[in-house]
Amino acid sequence: MENQVPYFPPHQQPMTLGEWIVTLLISAIPMVGIISLIIWASGSTTNIHKKTYAKAALIIYAIMGVASLILFVIIPMILLNSDLSHYDY
Repeated sequence: MENQVPYFPPHQQPMTLGEWIVTLLISAIPMVGIISLIIWASGSTTNIHKKTYAKAALIIYAIMGVASLILFVIIPMILLNSDLSHYDY
């Protein structure tokens, strides 16, 4: 009785190192990775650990997208339209 391994349903089994490597490689491919993350985050039969990773990665990508938009679009527009651009040096 002491040597029994706990039972996990198939979608709650801990992921192996190989599964994590494949997951990270697939999620690193442009466009394919985003689509895969969306599928993994919304899938009902997806491993719970992969599902949580996909949700976290999508949140990070959204934060990075908003930060990039602010940094590379909004701030330069403000600076170009400010009075600082009208002075002759």
